[in-house]
Amino acid sequence: MASMMSHLSLHHAKPFNFSNFSSRISPTLALRTSQPVVLSLRNSPEKIPAEFSGKHLRFSGWDQLLRRRGSVQIPVVKAAAAADGSDQEIEISEGLKIDEAPKSFADRFPAPLVTGFFFFTWYFLNVIFNILNKKVYNYFPYPYFVSVVHLLVGVTYCLISWSIGLPKRAPINKDLLGVLTPVAACHALGHVMSNVSFAAVAVSFTHTIKALEPFFSAAASQFVLGHQIPFSLWLSLAPVVLGVSMASLTELSFNWLGFTSAMISNISFTYRSIYSKKAMTGMDSTNVYAYISIIALLFCLPPAILIEGPKLMQYGFRDAIAKVGMVKFVSDLFWIGMFYHLYNQIATNTLERVAPLTHAVGNVLKRVFVIGFSIIVFGNRISTQTGIGTAIAIAGVAMYSLIKANLEEQKKKTAEKAKTS
Repeated sequence: MASMMSHLSLHHAKPFNFSNFSSRISPTLALRTSQPVVLSLRNSPEKIPAEFSGKHLRFSGWDQLLRRRGSVQIPVVKAAAAADGSDQEIEISEGLKIDEAPKSFADRFPAPLVTGFFFFTWYFLNVIFNILNKKVYNYFPYPYFVSVVHLLVGVTYCLISWSIGLPKRAPINKDLLGVLTPVAACHALGHVMSNVSFAAVAVSFTHTIKALEPFFSAAASQFVLGHQIPFSLWLSLAPVVLGVSMASLTELSFNWLGFTSAMISNISFTYRSIYSKKAMTGMDSTNVYAYISIIALLFCLPPAILIEGPKLMQYGFRDAIAKVGMVKFVSDLFWIGMFYHLYNQIATNTLERVAPLTHAVGNVLKRVFVIGFSIIVFGNRISTQTGIGTAIAIAGVAMYSLIKANLEEQKKKTAEKAKTS
């Protein structure tokens, strides 16, 4: 009999309601249950009804144990089992284990870890895009057509996502279309000019020139929007201008096409930011970016056809396929488009999770990562003055971003105090 009882296990006849259970147990109350409990033999399907004895069973540190282990171990339970028609009191050494509900993803992983993963993914995708993009230009130097491919792959991705409801497509009307069109036009121009620069000069040099974007942004805010820019912000931009000038004068891959197109890209993205502030439609960022990509694609098609179309049809496609083969050529174009769309989407999702200060630091570090990896991968030779100038420019961007983020935080706190008072 003792051997048989050592194999008894305790089960509930129906799913256990943890909230009800915990509400009936405290460190000073006896263990009770109103739910049917059965005993079963380990190697037998037979179910034997049982109930808890009336003897009190006390616990110490119940709440702490719940929080620490997520389960409760009951070391000794006295149960009356109706076995062979006789009532006997049986001591069971194996405890009753009560597991809490499965934790969600957010509960299992702390917010800083998730945010760090988003930043890593953003940087990784951005670096891969820049490297693959430059490698394509080494055998297929047609930036207008490549820009179309970037947007075409992204638009296809968005259309497929809408078709399966991830995310659900937001409706658009004539008014919203009128608001988003200027944003898309600036996005298209800035994107094409960036690619023209990437094709003409080293990736590191293009990103050094694009470090001037905060300068154009501050100038547009001051003279176009009429916002007063603090003197400290203007002062922080001086190292940016100095550093870019130093890097440009001694950059070995310098040419005017790469320099000018990068500057036009800066101006275009500055005006994109201005029009974006007027395009606060209440639509989620994923849908806004999808619509902007579709409209930008329509803007990019005509110049690609007019400027590069005849060359592509005559010898552009033929030469590229002869150098790398059809499969690699098509797959390279597909993947640069996919990485372009994914890094922009992840960047949006990442920056929505963090404060303005973290946003600013993240953008600066991204540019450092891209410049550093491009130099390593392509083995670009840079002069000492170019390296020093690039470092000064990046430091200036970091200083500007930190000051601007702090000013925005102060404005936010002032506005919140004004509401509460």
